[in-house]
Amino acid sequence: MHLTRRGALGAAAAAVAGGGARAQGSVLRIGVLSDMSGPYRDISGPNCVVTARQAVQDFGAAARGLAVEIVQADHQNKADVGVNIARQWFDQGVDAILEVNNSAIALAVTKLAQEKNKVHLNSGGASSDLTGPGCGPNMVHWTTDAWANAQSTGGALSKAGAKRWYCITADYAFGHSVQREVTRVVQAAGGQVVGSSVYPFPQTTDFSSFLVTAASLRPDVIALCNAGTDMINCVKQGQEFGLAGRKIRVAAMIGFISDVHAMGLPTAQGLTMTESYYWDLNDRSRALADRLKGKMINNRMVTSVQAQAYSCALHYLKAVAAIGLPEAKANGLAAVQAMKRLPTDDDAHGPGRVREDGRKIHPTYLMEAKAPAESRGEWDLLKLVATTPAEQAFRPLADGGCPFVKA
Repeated sequence: MHLTRRGALGAAAAAVAGGGARAQGSVLRIGVLSDMSGPYRDISGPNCVVTARQAVQDFGAAARGLAVEIVQADHQNKADVGVNIARQWFDQGVDAILEVNNSAIALAVTKLAQEKNKVHLNSGGASSDLTGPGCGPNMVHWTTDAWANAQSTGGALSKAGAKRWYCITADYAFGHSVQREVTRVVQAAGGQVVGSSVYPFPQTTDFSSFLVTAASLRPDVIALCNAGTDMINCVKQGQEFGLAGRKIRVAAMIGFISDVHAMGLPTAQGLTMTESYYWDLNDRSRALADRLKGKMINNRMVTSVQAQAYSCALHYLKAVAAIGLPEAKANGLAAVQAMKRLPTDDDAHGPGRVREDGRKIHPTYLMEAKAPAESRGEWDLLKLVATTPAEQAFRPLADGGCPFVKA
């Protein structure tokens, strides 16, 4: 599925151009812009397209007389590729861009959506700057962000006695945002970050030198301020170096069920992470997973990012229905304002709301990877440790510094 830059742009243009016989003004177009071939593919990628289509089906768009087209493209984790696709899409009639699981690209698409008066449905980028300095009135942020993850995972480990921390950080907006939030939580608990290693993304695969440097400082926790393949490699290599035997804990500040599946429970057991959705959490989460069974590419289990794409797309469709298709297509800001007015409720997150700064409010869950003996099947991988209530899970509105909310 790897595409060159020219190929990615061509594919994006062809996807929009091939929309069928309906007049452009009578079709709602949602573009899923994601990592379709790189380190975040299993977290989000092609299966976000699957969950977006499930949202259209569950909404009953056809029965309501609403034609919805889903298009897709690979941003390749390159800001110029991602922004060029987004600009082309908006210029060619795409009404909303969903997912964007790279924070640097997501921040740029937020600005572009405001410029074009379109909609950015961010269900993938985890930087808390998206509802802080980088916020925009045409964007909503469904992802459980760096502030929330640090507050949950970092807070729990700090309360358990972890005082000395070391960060291994991906060198782009997301990684730096995660490290900043980890530092905030650790220092507030009376601890300290004793050092950090910042590595080039996405070119790095060998983390041994960073792990050796970290271990030499004898931290209580090595915080992985990265995600996807990079996080998995760090955990595997950390196990090879015997970090557990040195009583050094490895914490995935951004982790997902797909990561645990890739590592296997013998490697992952005891790893803590914060999730917004887990398929076996309750009856509603299991119902969503059941509807997606057989549809997910490679028979994967739905991740929290893919569930967020479902939830975000579904709520956008409700907002479009509330204000009418012509208004939604002509005025992206009006569609986002409708999303903020309407309460949210779906099988991924249950009831919730969208705050003034675009932040989607829902509970977060501290999860721990099970021991192999605890697992009852291939995807029975996590157990609930603690729940953070919705109104406590995310950074307070007053602390974000979102410019348009201040105004």
